[in-house]
Amino acid sequence: MFSKSRINEPGNAKPEGDKAKMPDTTKPSMDFTPSAPRGKAGTSVLSADLTVVGNLKTAGDIQVEGTVEGDIRAHLLTVGETATIRGEIMADDIVVNGRVIGRVRGLKVRLTSTARVEGDIIHKTIAIESGAHFEGSVQRQEDPLANNRPALAAPAPTATFTDTTKSEA
Repeated sequence: MFSKSRINEPGNAKPEGDKAKMPDTTKPSMDFTPSAPRGKAGTSVLSADLTVVGNLKTAGDIQVEGTVEGDIRAHLLTVGETATIRGEIMADDIVVNGRVIGRVRGLKVRLTSTARVEGDIIHKTIAIESGAHFEGSVQRQEDPLANNRPALAAPAPTATFTDTTKSEA
């Protein structure tokens, strides 16, 4: 994490009388080289014992092994075999090995043999392996990640509740 001091390397020797210009070696250097280039992070992994309630959004990659109750937007989304996602998932590339309950929107969608999807899939290209379980509709779109939702034939019914009990004072 800390950089090596170059004081003792050949060619970096300072004359004895020039101590005022020598670096302070009593403090560790805070210079460091990041392990990954800035702006290009690795895959974020949500472990099997983790439950997230809320939406996730990243320009990077996510691998979910736990439970997410909310929508996910990423570049590459991998749903692990132990994962359960309840919500809409959107990504350029989606690989489903686990369970998704909700809409799937991706340029490339792949359901492996262990996938369990309950919801509609909107895709540009799709691959479904033998053994995958899928309940819903499949629709191909040139740009499935566009914010416009597919038009419904009829508006969804709305539920209303009226309290008919009267309280006596």
